[in-house]
Order: sequence, then C-alpha cells, then structure tokens
Amino acid sequence: MYLEFQGCKFGARCIHKHFFEEILSFEMSQFGHVSAVNLRGQSNLNNLWSSQSWRCYCLDGKMNTLSFASSDAMGRKLKSPSANAFMTRSRKDVPPLKVVCIDYPRPEIESTVNYLEASYLSSTFRNSPRPNKPLKIVIAGAGLAGLSTAKYLVDAGHKPILLEGRDVLGGKVAAWKDDDGDWYETGLHIFFGAYPNVQNLFGELGINDRLQWKEHSMIFAMPSKPGEFSRFDFPGVLPAPLNGIWAILMNSEMLTWPEKVKFAVGLLPAIIGGQSYVEAQDGITVKDWMRKQGIPDRVTDEVFIAMSKALNFINPDELSMQCILIALNRFLQEKHGSKMAFLDGNPPERLCMPIVDHVTSQGGEVRLNSRIQKIELNKDGSVKNFVLNNGSTVEGDVYVFATPVDILKLLLPEDWKEIQYFQKLDKLVGVPVINIHIWFDRKLKNTYDHLLFSRSSLLSVYADMSVTCKEYYDPNKSMLELVFAPAEEWISRSDTEIIDATMKELAKLFPDEISADQTKAKILKYHVVKTPRSVYKTVPGSEPCRPLQRSPIEGFYLAGDYTKQKYLASMEGAVLSGKLCAQAIVQDYELLAAREPKKLAEASLV
Repeated sequence: MYLEFQGCKFGARCIHKHFFEEILSFEMSQFGHVSAVNLRGQSNLNNLWSSQSWRCYCLDGKMNTLSFASSDAMGRKLKSPSANAFMTRSRKDVPPLKVVCIDYPRPEIESTVNYLEASYLSSTFRNSPRPNKPLKIVIAGAGLAGLSTAKYLVDAGHKPILLEGRDVLGGKVAAWKDDDGDWYETGLHIFFGAYPNVQNLFGELGINDRLQWKEHSMIFAMPSKPGEFSRFDFPGVLPAPLNGIWAILMNSEMLTWPEKVKFAVGLLPAIIGGQSYVEAQDGITVKDWMRKQGIPDRVTDEVFIAMSKALNFINPDELSMQCILIALNRFLQEKHGSKMAFLDGNPPERLCMPIVDHVTSQGGEVRLNSRIQKIELNKDGSVKNFVLNNGSTVEGDVYVFATPVDILKLLLPEDWKEIQYFQKLDKLVGVPVINIHIWFDRKLKNTYDHLLFSRSSLLSVYADMSVTCKEYYDPNKSMLELVFAPAEEWISRSDTEIIDATMKELAKLFPDEISADQTKAKILKYHVVKTPRSVYKTVPGSEPCRPLQRSPIEGFYLAGDYTKQKYLASMEGAVLSGKLCAQAIVQDYELLAAREPKKLAEASLV
C-alpha cells in the first residue's frame, strides 16, 4: 500500500506483527534515532515508511514508551527487519497508522579544525592552575552567554554567582509552559554543524543525544507556486565546498544557469580573499554588494532575502554583507557546516539546566528573579556592587554583564559614558523580532521534518514542531512555530492583528489546508512572543563598534553575542563570547586577586 504523510509521498510496505520484536531491537546507528513518540495500541509494527534513509515508521498497538537511541528513555532500541520480512499485502484489521519520525545520525564534526580549536579552548579552563583563592564573580544575565561564562569559570576553579532578572533561564532561548502544559519559546532555534563551541558544550555536558539532526538540505517555499517547495540537497559523498556547490547547481527551480554562473563569479573575491576580505565587507549592504559584483537582483530576491531574515531578522537592503559572507564561509567550508539539528525539547530544561547543574555542582550559584537596578561604583570608577530591584546588593571580586547590549546601555553608569569603549555601544541596537506558535485542529500535510524558509514578506522561517521535536510531538495535530520578521512595524500591534496577518501568509504556504478565515484548518490556540530588542542589528559599520570582553574598567567584563567574536549574533556567538570572557578573567587572575587587599588598604586610609 502507499501512504501520504505530512506532505511527503513515499511507498510504505506492511510488515507482519511477528517481526516486531526483531525491529525493536535493531541498533539505529546506521539510520538515526527515534524523533518522537506518543503511541497507543498493541505492540504491532504495521508499516515502515522509507526514503533515501529510513525516515519514519508507523506503529499501532498498546505501547506507552519506546526508547530513543543513546537517550535515557526506557524501552528497547529499534531493529530493522530482514529483507524477507517485507510483505506487500494490505491488512484491513489494523487501526489508523501513526507516524513516528527518525532523526539522522550525528554528523562527524569532531575532526574539523574549528571543532578542535573550540575543544582546545575548553580544555584550557580544566587544565589551568587551580587558584589559591577562587574569585567570586558576579554575572548579570542567565542567557547562553552568561551560562557559558559561568560554566567555564567553574571549570577553572572559580565561584560565579549568576543573576537572572526573570524567573526563567535562557535569555533569547527562554521558553514558558502554558496552562495546558505546552511550551512556547522566544525563538525558533536551530543548531548547525558549523557551531563548534555549541557542539563542544553539548559534548562536555553529556547531552549530545538531545540534538535531533535532520537531513542535509535547505528547503525553500515557492511564492510563485503556492504549496510547493524547492530544495538544496547536500550530497554526503562529496567534501566541502563541493557538496554545497553541487546543491546549488542541482537546484533548477530558483535560479537559472546564467544566474548561477554570475553568482559564482561574483563570489570569487570572497573565496580567494578569505577572512580579510570578509571583514572588509562590513561597510556595504547585501543588496549593494550583489549589484557591485554584477549578480542579478533576482538572486538576492530568490535566495538572500530569506537568508538575511533568517540570520538577522532584516532584509538585504539593511544587512551588512559581512554577515552573509561569515555564514557562507562557515556553512560551505565544512562538509557538515550547514547541517541542522533541533533541540529535543524546551531550551530551559534541555539545555540551560544541565549548565546550571554543572555550575552549582562545582560551587557556583544561579539566582532567578534577581534583576539589576544599578551598577554602583567605587570612588576610583570600578564596580562596588550590583544593586537589585529589591534594594539588596551583591558584591564580588569581579563583575560580568552578559545581558543584551540594550540593557547594558540602560544601566551604564554616568561616569563611564564618556569612555570610548562604551560610547561605541550606541551604534549597536537590538532588532525587534516576533515568534509565533499556532496549534491547529489537524495534522498538516504540506510540511517536512525540517526547518523551512517561508520566503514570505512577513515570515522568515518556520517548522512544524509537532514533527521535528520529541517533546512537542503530536500524531494528530500540528503546531507551527514561525519567526515573524522584519517585525519593526509590527512589534507594537496587537496579537490578533499579527495572527491575522500570519494566517494570510500561511494560506499561501498551505493552500489546500489553511485559509485566512479558518474555514479549513482551525486555530485551537496561539502564543505570540515579542522581543522588542533581540540580537544586535548587523547593519554596515557595526563591526568596529563591537567591544572586546575585557573592558577598560578593572574587574568589569562583558559577554554576549554582540561582543567581539568571529561568529554571528547567534547561539554560537553567545557561547563563544562567554568562553572568551572567562578566558580574559582567568588570564587576569593575578591582577584581580590582588585587587581586594588594595581596596581594603584604601578603605582604612579614609
């Protein structure tokens, strides 16, 4: 028999129930891991759904749990049936089939130069000399930058105190649970193979199995053909950058051959010039750079509008070309650089809590609901303490601000505002973004187990999280998570207006399933999460304004993806900034350790 699930048509053959035990015990190392389960019924395997790799299988029967390979879930690992187990006859006595998706194997990224470099940096903290007197380091902000700073400081033997103003961990990856027990997030977070410091962090925490790797493809909606998609498939047999070039050349729907040739010729200076050329392109927008290189506007419209919005939530006429070139350099120079993974659940519990557990197990502290009201200074201009909203103070030997740049600017002491290091921050402004979650009353078919580029004027990227994520899995209903960008004109509008506009765009992506008036798929509920100031807006001229993690104020440091580091304003940038901040503090240990006696001596003379 042949089935159609989630917009993908594949042949699916029935398997007799006596092969079920054989199937359940097969080690899925060759194919990937179970992505999500929510199963009921008897222990029968009725259907195996296949594509180039095993992607999904369907179960019925009364089965409450099934193991995820390499995870801590209970159950048995999957086994694949032998060739003679397949049967083509259909069965009429089985209940409706339910789809369970299979993740792809973790890519082999541990041998890449960038991964090894990130791994070495991590090792320097564990191998550094143990401090005679551990520093008490007060860190503002429990996003990935602050958490990363704290993690690597405890690895080096110090005692961080992490202060978070809200009641939730994660910062830009924060998430909340609603009254129904469903999660909604600050953003749609994708973990790339070209995120070496993030990948190292997962490995150091022992949670690599929490990343659900998807097939190596980039999938774009086709506005001119509602409901259809165009794919860039990266062949696994080719090394980088040949696999990326092949993916571009084999895509015939979005670009013509003359456009591909002009695009390739236009990119030659970036390929030949390397990093120095990339850094020199900060002063020009994506759109202007493309025209300067003789690349047709249609290339920008077809590919780089979507890419610009995905990278920085703005359009190519605003985004610095340096941002695009950094991404292309990372994604195309590594074989698995552009391969994507989803976290298997909500970020606060599945990613942030393991970092907190690590920090607290080594003597550090993490305090929620501890919002900073003021940075109080000593007479010499150094930090005396952080004053919290409740009037209490927190003192330390060292202070770190790991909040978004806009919050730092609001709390910047008057005495510091004339210092050039801080003056340059004025040009760094967070970009507004809106994240939307919509639960529908049915399972949508026109989607994939992957990130999708909507190519909509209002929407950036989206995913059916009921398919892509274990914790959010639902066999009967879809939950779309969408990034609404650019959002500057919409951030102050009502949730109802935003949802109405989103539904009009979704009607183009799902013409057979969704209509703006909900006469087709109906909304069960929705959540709209507005972030008025998210990652810094990467416009031309912003690169020189990014500060180093070590400030000119002795004992005061910065972390955050806006600070100077070689990656984008991203999760990778945030984690790397935390490592660089921790590295600067460890390097300054002797100086910082000597500050306390000096301060006491000064106080005794007053």
